[in-house]
Amino acid sequence: MQAIQLTAPTINNLKFCELPRPQPAYGEVVIRQHAVSLNYLDLALATGQFGTLAQPIIPGADSAGEIVELGAGVSDWHIGERVVPGMMYSWHAGAIHPQHLHALRGVTSNGGLADFAVVPADSLVRLPDSLSWQQAATLPIAATTAWNAIVRGKVQPGSTVLLLGTGGVSLFALQYAKAAGARVIILSSSNEKLARVKALGADEGINYHEKPEWELEVRKLTNGHGADLVLESVGAATFAKSIDAAAFNATIFVIGFVGGAELKVPVLPIMQKMLNIVGNNTGSTADLRAAVRAIETSAIKPVIDRVFAFAEAQEAYRYLQSAAHVGKVVIDLHV
Repeated sequence: MQAIQLTAPTINNLKFCELPRPQPAYGEVVIRQHAVSLNYLDLALATGQFGTLAQPIIPGADSAGEIVELGAGVSDWHIGERVVPGMMYSWHAGAIHPQHLHALRGVTSNGGLADFAVVPADSLVRLPDSLSWQQAATLPIAATTAWNAIVRGKVQPGSTVLLLGTGGVSLFALQYAKAAGARVIILSSSNEKLARVKALGADEGINYHEKPEWELEVRKLTNGHGADLVLESVGAATFAKSIDAAAFNATIFVIGFVGGAELKVPVLPIMQKMLNIVGNNTGSTADLRAAVRAIETSAIKPVIDRVFAFAEAQEAYRYLQSAAHVGKVVIDLHV
């Protein structure tokens, strides 16, 4: 089969190769992969920000494909079914535990950038017929993370949701929040991006270059109330402002650290507002299943910014690195 291996922690070392088609062990299936979507996790792995990892490895945490072979002991799946594997493939449901951190698709085991992959059958989720392969590939990390934010933030009609940026998780959260009847405010450094997300349903957009004290603008737009859910995707650079922009009893859902991983934040407003600061590590297979069910029920369409061919994988990684995207960056393995 054709595959891409990461042979060293730089984008230039994403190398095409020919490998034997993998064989399923007990409880596993082989899927023919059609598309991969890129996440910051993939970029961090390919640029050495994820620590020392065994290489070479086939990267790509998120992919969509069809089952082409069943291993022994697999009885609930059939050849030809359209599926996505969960990224944390040993975390099936319930609370996260330490052992779940050591089984990550595209990080500790081979991932999506190959014609075929072996995955545990109990990590799979069936796909709605309404989604293309490219759309389906965006689900495992971004949709699951956004769905968990909406659930943990107890978003309901009349809630205000604040999204920091226009990446894939933010745009899934936008669509989930609007389906729940919430008001959505989005931050961006680009008026063009803000216009695009308003066309997708965002109620308000704030250009944080034009209004660097954006937390005051959030409070102004909400008549002093603040945001009931803040999707904190940046980290140290914005965390204090997110606290200031949050309503009393709000949830700050922490999903990223592109703006720094070491926090220095005021404790008093966290106490006074009784804020819920919730960490997130993607989610279980059950969480992914719930996220997909909500997408099907609400007729949500994943937002794809740009699709690259398999041969353009390095270019796709660099495009994600440029932060020019609105929504997801996808690699189609058959273009």
